[in-house]
Amino acid sequence: MNAPFVLTAHAKLEMIRRQIPLAWLDACMQLPEQIVEGTGRRKIFQSRFAQEGKVFLLRVVVETWQAPPVVVTVYRTTRLEKYLE
Repeated sequence: MNAPFVLTAHAKLEMIRRQIPLAWLDACMQLPEQIVEGTGRRKIFQSRFAQEGKVFLLRVVVETWQAPPVVVTVYRTTRLEKYLE
């Protein structure tokens, strides 16, 4: 199965380092809870996920103008109030 997006080498490393499941990334890219403006022409796709009793906000920095879209980096945070609009 081909993903409808491309991961940069940096994004792949960050997913491993930050222990972010690929299923979270897939879900966030397919149906983000929110899309906000990033730096330059980038967009940030965000969705909430629960793990081990905690709620995380997954933030995916995407270059949406490329075909297919390119995931530049991805990270999770528990600081939902800082990022959710």
